[in-house]
Amino acid sequence: MYKIMKKEILNPSVVLMDVYAPDIAKTCKAGQFIVLRIDEVGERIPLTIADFFPEEGLVRIVTQTVGYTSRKLMNMEQGDSFLDFIGPLGQESEIENYGTVLCVCGGLGIAPMYPIARELKKAGNKVITVVGARNKELLIWEDVLKEVSNEIYVTTDDGSYGRKGLVTDVSKEILEREKIDHAWAIGPVIMMKFTALLTKEYNVPTIVSMNPIMVDGTGMCGACRLEVDGKTKFACVDGPEFDGHKVNWDLSMRRMNIYKAKEEIALEKAIKGGF
Repeated sequence: MYKIMKKEILNPSVVLMDVYAPDIAKTCKAGQFIVLRIDEVGERIPLTIADFFPEEGLVRIVTQTVGYTSRKLMNMEQGDSFLDFIGPLGQESEIENYGTVLCVCGGLGIAPMYPIARELKKAGNKVITVVGARNKELLIWEDVLKEVSNEIYVTTDDGSYGRKGLVTDVSKEILEREKIDHAWAIGPVIMMKFTALLTKEYNVPTIVSMNPIMVDGTGMCGACRLEVDGKTKFACVDGPEFDGHKVNWDLSMRRMNIYKAKEEIALEKAIKGGF
């Protein structure tokens, strides 16, 4: 059993948990993920690792309430345990000294960007981070990302905090004013798509994390199948990071919606049942 050692509500729909999993904590790297199962009747869900503390044996996950399982997870408390907590899975981020790196993140993608930005800065890069959220209430970890960024810019869709607009608006300004050697984009698929299209105009190599389309997380279900440079890849075993300029974004977005109707039905039944 994997005990929750800390629980922190980051905003009304996002929760942070530190889970005691020493074998995972001592081997995981930035960019990887875990798969957890709450109980014997629960589904397995993949979650990107937001941080790790080898000495304490802790792995940090950040989850947003979207469907049935994430809502159930949100209701768990410090001291509760997961039945399964497996990892680290996936390929680690390719960290090296590129020069100046642009890190673009939005929504829940802000959390997994942190360890990547931290390692990029440790490798000697100048890290410029652009963070986006729908509004101020939903923004998380601005202060945490500041610690590992040379520059940080915040945008909100409604203008309630930072710059009003999209992360691509600020990213375009940065790309026009200085040479960016490499970029990362993590967040909603639509955000990653348009960030990759933007950086392609400036010939900036861009890595995206395709964890939003994963379901099983082990390569068995095939739900995370995507097309990269005309070849079939699986986000969970070949990724989750890929060259954003080579991803077939339209196909990826269609695949994301395959289980949407079933997820809504499951959540509706759970809510009616008093969950």
